[in-house]
Amino acid sequence: MGFSGHLVFARSQRPLLEAPLFTDIAPEPHVEAHEWPSRPGGWRTLQLKNGIWEYEMLSGLVEWTGAPACVAHVTDSSTALVTGLSPEGHHWHAWLNPDNAASTFLRTAADVGDENVWINSPEFEAAVARKRAELDAEVPTNAELALAWATAAGVRTTAEQHHIEELLRTHSTFAEDLFASLLDELDFPEAPRS
Repeated sequence: MGFSGHLVFARSQRPLLEAPLFTDIAPEPHVEAHEWPSRPGGWRTLQLKNGIWEYEMLSGLVEWTGAPACVAHVTDSSTALVTGLSPEGHHWHAWLNPDNAASTFLRTAADVGDENVWINSPEFEAAVARKRAELDAEVPTNAELALAWATAAGVRTTAEQHHIEELLRTHSTFAEDLFASLLDELDFPEAPRS
């Protein structure tokens, strides 16, 4: 079983758990949260167990840091929805492992009584193919917006949109690795290797 939770990425000279939006959870001993190695320039990634982060918290984090931030909602390491926001209110999102997302989040047809029958049906395969095509059609716009977000974050990115598109169409065993690769591809400085 993979990781399910959130990867929160923002710039701060202080640990992200010190942000006021985390005051209710930071002192709790059972909270499963840890920071990944920091990237140069104060860029930090906080990994939170599922159930701690709410989407509305992103605007609070952007306000606290005064810089663009993003969060990846990871489901069982198989897929992630990345959502970014800038202080100016510019918003973007993109799926990581979109083929997995297409089948994972496809709703069961209303007239189906047995989900196992649905999953093994030609209708399910056709519905997954349609959902994949829908997600794939969004990739160019998502890549363009991700690049604009990185630029707004002060990153002097030399990334080319087609490379970001390629990454957004890539499959990896761990969506967390794709999230780190997306940040690298957007030219955020890489964390020092240990």
